[in-house]
Amino acid sequence: MVYQEQITISTKNGEMHDLTDKVNQIVKKSGIQAGIVNVFNIGSTAAIGAIEFEPGLQQDLPQILNKLIPPSRDYGHEQTWHDGNGHSHLQATWLGPSLTIPVQNGRLILGTWQQIFHLECDIKPRQRQIMVTVYGK
Repeated sequence: MVYQEQITISTKNGEMHDLTDKVNQIVKKSGIQAGIVNVFNIGSTAAIGAIEFEPGLQQDLPQILNKLIPPSRDYGHEQTWHDGNGHSHLQATWLGPSLTIPVQNGRLILGTWQQIFHLECDIKPRQRQIMVTVYGK
């Protein structure tokens, strides 16, 4: 069985959203008891992952990404498009657009301090669509 639903969120640069409760609700709604759920950001300048969703890490992750892949006009993307978000594409690609989590007894299998996050890497506010697909029985 497969069940899909989208989550819509409003974002701004460097902002993280905790998607765990919303994804859990979708898994429960699906009726699937055993399988996997895939959480996928539609777009190339935001990322999905797992982290301890607490204020320090919500600050640390975007800051470290900006140190490792800083805003710059030197990226090839900037030479082509001149839109100021070459680093956004690289940061999002490095973290990845999706996360797959096991489902057991109709619930996400996550550690106590492990939550599903969405990170906006783009330089301007966005309306993001996140596709959640639950597979199983």
